[in-house]
Amino acid sequence: MRVEVQDLTKSYRKGVRALDGLNLELAGGMVGLLGANGAGKTTLIRILAGIIRPTSGSVRVAGHDLSRAADRMAVKRLLGYLPQHLDLYPDLSAREFLDYIGLLKGIDSRSKRVRHVDLLLEQVGLAEVADRRTGGYSGGMKRRVGIAQALLGEPQVIIVDEPTAGLDPEERMRFRALLAGLGGDRTIILSTHIIDDVAQTCSQVAVLNRGRLVRHGNTGDLVAVARGRTYVTDPAAGAPTGDVAVVSAQNAAGGIRYRIVTDQPPVGATPVEPTLEDGYVALLRTRQDPATGADLIPAEPRAKEH
Repeated sequence: MRVEVQDLTKSYRKGVRALDGLNLELAGGMVGLLGANGAGKTTLIRILAGIIRPTSGSVRVAGHDLSRAADRMAVKRLLGYLPQHLDLYPDLSAREFLDYIGLLKGIDSRSKRVRHVDLLLEQVGLAEVADRRTGGYSGGMKRRVGIAQALLGEPQVIIVDEPTAGLDPEERMRFRALLAGLGGDRTIILSTHIIDDVAQTCSQVAVLNRGRLVRHGNTGDLVAVARGRTYVTDPAAGAPTGDVAVVSAQNAAGGIRYRIVTDQPPVGATPVEPTLEDGYVALLRTRQDPATGADLIPAEPRAKEH
């Protein structure tokens, strides 16, 4: 299912641009959407979901132009969306809530809704509490209801924003397996701060920085950005100084061992094989793409002059 974004711009008050001429094309499969707070991820997925309109540029989903009202309605039939914050109806049970969402998605056959709702409740691990009111659910259980509603109607485009927030490790693994099993020609966009979720599930990754796309490609290619630049320090050496980015810190005998990304390793540092998190950190320290010479770190956005 193809998603095409061309020259997409979104400006808010005072002329601050959340998206700045963004171009992105997806043609099926799972893509992880990464970026720091304020990079434009949530704005992008809210535009793709038809919730907000861009300032300029175009978005097409399965050939439908989101600038047209009729096409936006058609896309909503194809779309499964889990926002970062989903409000449930606290007096409804999970089964009742999902049945209601199924009606909104156009699943008119009651028997089909019942079968699909029962299957999803089982998949997200809520079958045994499906008839309890969601107002009494824990945060993680509510998140699982949100995941289930996003998958109702067998959508061809699935957008999930921070889907594993509030889930324990076992629930997170269940969700990863659920997404991985969807497969087919669906396009699944996973926006998250948990980089390991992307590493475990996504064959592609797109990185936003200050409203621009700075990389889109195979997940393994992003890992490679940090190859030869990732080290662990000698615990006895103390905290690293200079031009380094600390990825993590771990207690060790004699001090703290730091995992760092740098082009100038400190004395005693040992090179290690990079992870996706290392590659992401390394990318955001790289000013130009070595292959194309294009700027990877855009300038700070400025307010529009009046």
